[in-house]
Amino acid sequence: MSVISDGKAEVAAIEEDTTQELSVGELLERANRDRTSREKAIIVRGLESFSSFSCIRFRPYRSGDREWLNIESRNGCYSYVGRTGGGQTVSLSRQGCLYHNTVQHELLHALGFNHEQTRNDRDNHIRVHWNNIIDDMKHNFNKIATLNQGTSYDYNSVMQYHRYAFSKNNYPTMEPIPNSNVSFGKATEMSKNDIDRLNRLYKCCENQWPP
Repeated sequence: MSVISDGKAEVAAIEEDTTQELSVGELLERANRDRTSREKAIIVRGLESFSSFSCIRFRPYRSGDREWLNIESRNGCYSYVGRTGGGQTVSLSRQGCLYHNTVQHELLHALGFNHEQTRNDRDNHIRVHWNNIIDDMKHNFNKIATLNQGTSYDYNSVMQYHRYAFSKNNYPTMEPIPNSNVSFGKATEMSKNDIDRLNRLYKCCENQWPP
């Protein structure tokens, strides 16, 4: 199980049903009691957004839940990839992590999804400039087996890093190919491919959700 650090709560056992319930442990009361109402609203909006296009439902922790997410303000934006069992930390620091796309990004990590640029077929779509990447952040660019769910590479995925992500010298760490001018890594929310992957992985009934 790997921890994905993006720079800088309680999930209940998923039931075999059309609705997948995941619990969040005392989001507003315990771990985040020092957050402002605006900060809380950003996190809640991100959590609730999943119910508008999938069968994922985040709900408050209940006594007896065996898996849960603790959404906390630690040092940076990060999450384990996939469910680890028991309490699982998703860090959304007050410094730099409280954006709708970042909340969705970290929750997708917790649901099992990796970065777009780590796909095995990424070399057909982007070129990674290893010499420009901060050394201890290079793991974010390693190719791995990802849960693509039969979808194509997506420059607009909320899991795609931007052109200068973790640059140590202000030069690009990635560029799209064959057209280096293509815009990428600027998603403000989950793309259609992100939603399709989520629904396919969790066996949501796709025709229930907006196209």
